[in-house]
Amino acid sequence: MESEENVNESGQIDSLEEIQNTALSTLWEMLRSFVEHLPFLAGGMVTLVLTWGLANLISAFGTRVLGHWHKRESVKELIVRLLSIIIWVLGLLLTAIVLFPGLTPSKALGGLGLVSIAVGLAFKDIFENFFAGILILWRFPFERGDFIECEGLVGKVEKVMVRMSYIRETNGQLTVVPNSFLFKNPVTVLTSQPSRRVMLTTGVAYDVDVSDAVRIISQAVEACETLSPDKPVQVFPKAFGSSSIDIEIAWWTESTPLAVRRSTGEVVTAIKKALDEAGIEIPFPYRTLTFKEPLTVTQREN
Repeated sequence: MESEENVNESGQIDSLEEIQNTALSTLWEMLRSFVEHLPFLAGGMVTLVLTWGLANLISAFGTRVLGHWHKRESVKELIVRLLSIIIWVLGLLLTAIVLFPGLTPSKALGGLGLVSIAVGLAFKDIFENFFAGILILWRFPFERGDFIECEGLVGKVEKVMVRMSYIRETNGQLTVVPNSFLFKNPVTVLTSQPSRRVMLTTGVAYDVDVSDAVRIISQAVEACETLSPDKPVQVFPKAFGSSSIDIEIAWWTESTPLAVRRSTGEVVTAIKKALDEAGIEIPFPYRTLTFKEPLTVTQREN
């Protein structure tokens, strides 16, 4: 019995020693492989750092290098961003090849294609905004600094990124808009031209000479300082209103929303002052009541 127990104990000891030797051998093999792979890790890190530096260099100085090019500013920014993306893709591909020497460019490109399909399906909205941003930068007529209007959003374009745009509203709030929103909906570029036509409607009483009213209004508007000097002022009787003859005034001023508001205020003030000085009434709605039967008026005695 004692011999059998000794045999079992020696067998267990041999098994433990075998497991210990196997674990140490595995750890040693992993350490040796890691040490042998250190040059590849260092090469991959160097490649990654060079890629980061070159991409930042192009982002910082690419627009200046293209500064004398005749294309739009947004096209220059698009070229710079596309170059940065291409450098990052090539840099990451080269880093993967350096880290894994058995990886060939064809295998890497094939794996990248499969990954692109999977990522494209998972991040459909992100890629939709990405391509919309590229098309906006390439083809759309608004630039940084333009005022635009889209689905009730009015503001100044501060920045057009690849996926989103920053719009500073006229009340000072910053709105981050997905590029697909601007691409799918009608966009009105308020500052596409240096000047913009503004229209206003006023009215005069029915007993007023309309020709005199048109002449007085025209003189008052033409004397305003905020009007574009090379554009005509147009004043025309428009319609028979419920309580007045409606007169439409059209003039040109600077195209920014602030300039339009300032000019509108000046024109309204000038028209009101000129009509008041001429004794011409700007009527408000009033009613004349006619009764079928005469009304009986009684006077109360105190």
